[in-house]
Amino acid sequence: MITKSVLHNGIRVISETMPHSHSVSIGIWITNGSRNDQIDINGASHFIEHLLFKGTPTRNALDIAREIDSVGGVLNAFTCREYVCYYAKVLDEALPKAVELLADIFLNSLFDQADIEKERKVVFQEIWMLKDNPDSYIHDLFCQNLWKSHPLGMSIIGTEETVGRISRETLLDFRNKRFCAEDIIIAVAGNVVHDDLMVLLEKLFSDVTPGAYAKNESTPAYKKQINLNNKDLEQVHLCLGTKALPQNSPKRYVGYIINTILGGGISSRLFQEVREKRGLAYSVYSYILSHSDAGTFVVYAGTKKEQLFEVIEVILQLMKKMKSEPVTSAEMLFSIDHLKGNLLLSLESTDNRMTKLAKNEIYFDRQISIPEIVAGLERVTTNDIIDLCNELFQDRFLTLELMGKLDDLSIKPSSISL
Repeated sequence: MITKSVLHNGIRVISETMPHSHSVSIGIWITNGSRNDQIDINGASHFIEHLLFKGTPTRNALDIAREIDSVGGVLNAFTCREYVCYYAKVLDEALPKAVELLADIFLNSLFDQADIEKERKVVFQEIWMLKDNPDSYIHDLFCQNLWKSHPLGMSIIGTEETVGRISRETLLDFRNKRFCAEDIIIAVAGNVVHDDLMVLLEKLFSDVTPGAYAKNESTPAYKKQINLNNKDLEQVHLCLGTKALPQNSPKRYVGYIINTILGGGISSRLFQEVREKRGLAYSVYSYILSHSDAGTFVVYAGTKKEQLFEVIEVILQLMKKMKSEPVTSAEMLFSIDHLKGNLLLSLESTDNRMTKLAKNEIYFDRQISIPEIVAGLERVTTNDIIDLCNELFQDRFLTLELMGKLDDLSIKPSSISL
């Protein structure tokens, strides 16, 4: 059973009771992320995420770690473009302790100057680690260039320059302006009693300032482009992407099936053609990255430089085929069953259910049931797929991001076409 309540100051609380579960997952979600960082302090949301684990007036960093370890739990956080989540997963009997611990670090973190300087170095290490992993870094660069000059294009973790200039005063001001009640969702899933939870949360979060932060709601534009990143690597890594749907689009189920057929698994067209039939890549796949007002459909592959143009051509040809030739009924049924299976399996864990509660609230302002999702998938027709592919797979939306030994590579936007 899913229940939603609102604390007196506007904080939304959503819980799903799973009486046969031994665990409970709780997440405090802030509905603004890196896209709401100012350009000159890009990375501030992520930096604050790190600092909330460094100490409060009653706990130091080791106390925080020991307290969650003492109950065999998990305490962590993550920052995305449109939200930040601080979460814990514990046995149901330890929920009150986890809630109090989360509330303490969320509301009372000290932002000690010495901790800020140490954690700044840690964030620098994270930035350098990302740059040392080309199969991860290529995706970050792709988004930066796809949405260049728009907040969605800013790196989630920031840059050395921007993180290096963020002061304690800036961080405190940032936290105080962003941690407003109407921008907070507390999502809980597991063996939990909603009324008992509300009593606990009302006591701990009653002093959170009411109101909401004014968000950047400008919509990004797309343009055809190719970006080369010269790096001494054995492979050339590529992301080839186009426009996709926002999170709440009525056509989103069509997009899910397109992605599944084209590159969503080892039986997909991309994997079978690029890897199994031609042996051109070890890793090749597609994915959809969707936000509240924009999205992108991306194909990734890593290959030898000598095979690069063949890989790009195969990807483009498979995308073109989706625009003109109906998929088979067998592919449709397979994709729907694949998506249903993935969804149902993911909901066996309380942390995934907690995440689903929060994301549904953020993007739909309501809970989307499993039967509604299944019905949405089963309504998709082959003509729906062709129509959406023609809407999204267009030359004017194409971005190609390349990374590797590219000194003598010559490739122009006119050479890639859908």
